[in-house]
Amino acid sequence: MSATSLVDSHCHLQSLEPADREAALDRARARGVRGFLVPGIHLDQAEEVLALCDAHPDVWCALGVHPHEASRWRAGDERRLRDLLQHPKAVAVGECGLDFHYDFSPRDRQEEALRAQWELALELGLPAVVHNRESEDAMLALLDGPAYATLRVDFHSYSGGLAMAERLLARPTSWFGISGMVTFKKADNVREVLARIPAGRLLVETDTPYLAPVPYRGKPNEPAYVVEVAERLAAEMGWTRERVAEQTTENFFTLFAKAKLR
Repeated sequence: MSATSLVDSHCHLQSLEPADREAALDRARARGVRGFLVPGIHLDQAEEVLALCDAHPDVWCALGVHPHEASRWRAGDERRLRDLLQHPKAVAVGECGLDFHYDFSPRDRQEEALRAQWELALELGLPAVVHNRESEDAMLALLDGPAYATLRVDFHSYSGGLAMAERLLARPTSWFGISGMVTFKKADNVREVLARIPAGRLLVETDTPYLAPVPYRGKPNEPAYVVEVAERLAAEMGWTRERVAEQTTENFFTLFAKAKLR
């Protein structure tokens, strides 16, 4: 696939060893991938993530606290995160959200941290990168409130199924990140929504090092494999591969407007 304009909108490069990060970026660039968004997991890694971004003109980040780490959210973290988000390479808030599958943090703490981060995103005019797992009803209940009507959200690695997608599609500020799950044999809950999503609200991602697409299942994922995600998305949508690359890259820079290629 000619992937000249592909952007991996969600890759946890900080989870790789430093030498492996550089090699993974080189392999992706060799396949034509032109940009990478690294989502933070907790605030203590923010400086490391920003340093990675500063070292590469085509790498940006989201900074925030993942629902697994929500128990770490403390008084003063909102101010700390606000300061970190002033960095020019910090283009979104997140990865934040709700995860009721693992419940590594109590659900009330997850919601507390999520609300605080969404309010900060609104204050700063930034989008939020959102994790949702088995928490659809709670997530929609939060979003349906007037407080978040204008919040721009990337529902990364979307797997919420058709019913949730229809609710989100009523919000013109919702985007859908399509990951390697679109290639999984049993992932009909991902593929069934594709025909309903407007072209301007699709993103592609790897979620490195997780969710490696076919034919790499069982191996660590890496940004180069966003090409396979885009190829399967093209097949499912009946698009050319070039259209997927051009459209999803345009969508990335529309949603993450602070991201600039130097």
